[in-house]
Amino acid sequence: MSEKIARVLLVEDDEDDYILTSDYLHQLTSYKFKVDWVTTPTEALEHLKHNVHDICLLDYQLGAYNGLTVLEKASEQGSLIPIIMLTGQSDEQLDQLALSAGAVDYIVKSDISTSRFDRAIRYALARKEIENERFERVKAETRNRSKDRFLAHLSHELRTPLTSILGYTEVLLSSEKGALAKTELNVILNNGQHLLGLLNNVLDLSKIAVGKLDFNITKVKLNSLVAEIFSLMHVHADNKGLQLKVESTEALPEWVFVDATKLRQILINLVYNAVKFTDKGIISINVSTDFVNGKEMLSFDVTDTGQGIPADMLDNIFKPFEQVEDIVSRKEEGAGLGLAICSELVKRMGGDVCVESKLNSGSRFSFYVDPGDLKKQQRSMLDLNQQLDSKDSNGLASLTGRALVVDDIEDIRTLIGHFCLSFGLQVEYAENGLEAIERQKLAHMENQPFDVILMDIHMPKLDGRKAIVELRNLGFSNPIFAITAATMKGVKEELKNIGFSDVIDKPIDRNILYAKLATQLNTPAKINSKAESPNQLRRILLVEDDNDAAEVTKLLMESLGVEVKIAASAQQCIEILKEDSHWHKILLDFHLPDQNGLLLSRDIKEEFPDMEIILISGAEMDQTALDKSGISRSIMKPVNLAILKSLV
Repeated sequence: MSEKIARVLLVEDDEDDYILTSDYLHQLTSYKFKVDWVTTPTEALEHLKHNVHDICLLDYQLGAYNGLTVLEKASEQGSLIPIIMLTGQSDEQLDQLALSAGAVDYIVKSDISTSRFDRAIRYALARKEIENERFERVKAETRNRSKDRFLAHLSHELRTPLTSILGYTEVLLSSEKGALAKTELNVILNNGQHLLGLLNNVLDLSKIAVGKLDFNITKVKLNSLVAEIFSLMHVHADNKGLQLKVESTEALPEWVFVDATKLRQILINLVYNAVKFTDKGIISINVSTDFVNGKEMLSFDVTDTGQGIPADMLDNIFKPFEQVEDIVSRKEEGAGLGLAICSELVKRMGGDVCVESKLNSGSRFSFYVDPGDLKKQQRSMLDLNQQLDSKDSNGLASLTGRALVVDDIEDIRTLIGHFCLSFGLQVEYAENGLEAIERQKLAHMENQPFDVILMDIHMPKLDGRKAIVELRNLGFSNPIFAITAATMKGVKEELKNIGFSDVIDKPIDRNILYAKLATQLNTPAKINSKAESPNQLRRILLVEDDNDAAEVTKLLMESLGVEVKIAASAQQCIEILKEDSHWHKILLDFHLPDQNGLLLSRDIKEEFPDMEIILISGAEMDQTALDKSGISRSIMKPVNLAILKSLV
């Protein structure tokens, strides 16, 4: 182990005392001491202000001056060096004066040859080390805060114009005006989305570097996640004349505990690359479980029949900004961030990733992640017939209410307003927080308060954070949405903590905006159906233990004008029914933590024989079993808007 070196500033005007003190320092074995000797207060202060020494030994009596003056001036000029006062005689009052002036210890010169001197030196140096560590930690925290501010600013500055570009392109594509320029508009939309993807990659990598990337581990239906990936990516494969296959030779756990968004991001990136570098043949996704160091892991292999990767690139392929060259066109596309991000995400999900490839013989990317405890999970074969149907945003029900859109950028303000108008809302506008407060006061006086406010965070005069405090203090209790490009860890939680009902990310996604508005607005959306009377509000009790599945299903049904209450278990379902039995239907999951759906249905039918019960299941159910349990019908997961429309 290397020897510790300590720089000592010895302030002593007596040469004999200097030699004696220096000799004893060199006899100490805890450090190797490098001693700088000065004899006057002026020299001492000049050295102390540079903070290059680890410790200072300061004689109390320096000719016509005393060490207390040096201590006070050293403190005034910002010296951080621990100072030990040396004196020729013991004096308790002087001891206290020295400590009050900033000395870390006080030693009589006759004690220099004793263990007390050794302890004082070691204590002072330990204090210096702690101070250095604290200083470096503060510097690191300051750098990280600066990075956070920069990333938040970069995200805001880039997402704001992208909001206008992507939003208005979609508006034109859905209008008669855009019909003649559909090809050109699609080019703009595709390139804008590509630019957004690059931005997200840069921000993801930066957030990973500073430990600011959120991971949300939830219970995820594995079959649904894989089917969703297939449904999304087979279109890209079809466009190039490629076949995309999903394979598994074993029964897989029905549920896994992962961050579904991050796992989806990894798979989409790998499959997208496979499509990109394959001109003919097959791309396959193989799903399995494997044991790694005694732990059962969830494994994926993405294999293609494409160009392959040169051997000299394999070692660097997961490093940032290392691009895979298209050996046919001799072009390097993208920023080379996707695989680097995949690698980091996999590692942070408890796994690892690797690649096998030969030039002109295709590639295989393999990775595994920690899926949680799978010992008690039921297992079944993959079934891609459980694909997610695409949502028809044009078939959504109209919303009712008055919305106030607050943003200092006119393009963004107009775009959000256009979306809200298309949902059926009445819209007013404000350019900043002060104007928003005045408009709400006026609306309240006219007895026409806003049902919802959508407010940007970064605005002049009064920003969103300050404006919401004023609005809540004025008694405005209706939903207020934060519109922000900030994606750093903790930002959304912070905004909700200060009073925002929810957060909408820039660029604005029309479907997400609609879904969040439909969920938060107090007045339920009206059903776009002439057969349904506006006064006949449907009430459905949804019994589902998976929070994500329950929230999505609730969101979709509320967009159809249905009042929904969620029960997370059989017991909670029974308790709700005892208090309120006026439900139009019960939508019941088959797999519940405390009882399966068939048995629960029988219990419900004993108390409420006229209640209509519909079973949700991941597999086809035997009609005889359904009839015995009093279930009118069953539906297969995943549930989509079209299925729910048929129910209500």
